[in-house]
Amino acid sequence: MARIVMKFGGTSMAGTERIRRVAGIVRRQQAAGHSVAVVVSAMAGETDRLVNFCREANPLFDPAEYDVVVASGEQVTSGLLALTLQSLGCKARSWLGWQMPISTIEAHAKARVANIDAAELIASMDAGEIAVIPGFQGVSDSGRITTLGRGGSDTSAVAVAAAIGADRCDIYTDVDGVYTTDPRIVAKARKLKAVTYEEMLELASVGAKVLQTRSVGLAMKSGVRVQVLSSFIDDDATPADDLPGTMIVSEAEMEQLLENGEMERQHVTGIAHDKNEAKIILTRVPDKPGAVAHIFEPLAAASINVDMIIQNVGRDKGETDVTFTVPQTDLARAQALLEDQRGTIGFNRIITDSKIAKISVVGVGMKSHAGVASTMFRALADRGINIQAITTSEIKVSVMIDEDETELAVRVLHTAYGLDAPDIVGDEAA
Repeated sequence: MARIVMKFGGTSMAGTERIRRVAGIVRRQQAAGHSVAVVVSAMAGETDRLVNFCREANPLFDPAEYDVVVASGEQVTSGLLALTLQSLGCKARSWLGWQMPISTIEAHAKARVANIDAAELIASMDAGEIAVIPGFQGVSDSGRITTLGRGGSDTSAVAVAAAIGADRCDIYTDVDGVYTTDPRIVAKARKLKAVTYEEMLELASVGAKVLQTRSVGLAMKSGVRVQVLSSFIDDDATPADDLPGTMIVSEAEMEQLLENGEMERQHVTGIAHDKNEAKIILTRVPDKPGAVAHIFEPLAAASINVDMIIQNVGRDKGETDVTFTVPQTDLARAQALLEDQRGTIGFNRIITDSKIAKISVVGVGMKSHAGVASTMFRALADRGINIQAITTSEIKVSVMIDEDETELAVRVLHTAYGLDAPDIVGDEAA
């Protein structure tokens, strides 16, 4: 008997009919002999609705009260799923974040899980009860409700899996796994049997929407095996144990899969894109020690993440231009902070552009294979796509391009790295 955590996102929980479908999936796992805990998100669109209520009540809302409001969405779905499971003859109960408890650091709206006391939860599961846990929330040392930030239910599920020593954490979404790229852009995108933690962490950080970045980092740190599956399956579909989606695994397990011939070795695992970035250029910045620090220190203090950074070669007058990217949602705030620091930094103008996109190629094979970056640059150049900035890591190369060329760039690179699924011919096509 395995101990499994199952997580269902907002689209899976959007209404009583879908909740009943989820209950059926959960019941089948328990019927197969597994000990089951379920982590649920709020219904699709519910968190946005609650956030808008907070803004209407007080635009300068208290983050602690904000958490009280937005955490209620998951409380509703956890109770409804427990009720539905009971109607199907299952023993089930809801466990709110403060009841377990899921202890977090006291940083409202962006808390992090510090500890989970899972003794009572494990005892309940071992007694045959299905535990239904609202994701996205916990409790601070002072006893206040906290939330983990948008997408935090993935992190909740992985944290619970680590706390109870689960054999696997199944993340059910509206897609049936991790693909080589967005299949809505590339029809020949292939579903991957397995992806390493490191690759998934990079893919999540550069635009892939399948898993929240923090959840992947926690899974890697805790050694939790994560599987991505679709909750939109027929009632008579093959169970998750027999027809897996995509497993997120360690490099050691990936090597074993490759050696057994269960995976094809690729230098590039996937192509991701992100249109939610904006470019900022500061012109005629003094080319002297400390100038760049004056730019990025106020941004860091305001928790604005900076990604790509380019500093041009200094001019004869001892001046340079500095280009970098920030999330689109932080553009106005970053611009205001920089204007406030104009005297200290000493720049001439701020130029912004929100019509950009970041395209990234990711793969652990880059560690031992040269030429991945040059293939990217040549493929884009051949299609007349201009690169505005470049950033790299050990297993990732990202470029900034015009937003209008996003889909073309993704398709071109997917083909250039040999990731396209083969055409079906002959009898199979018929």
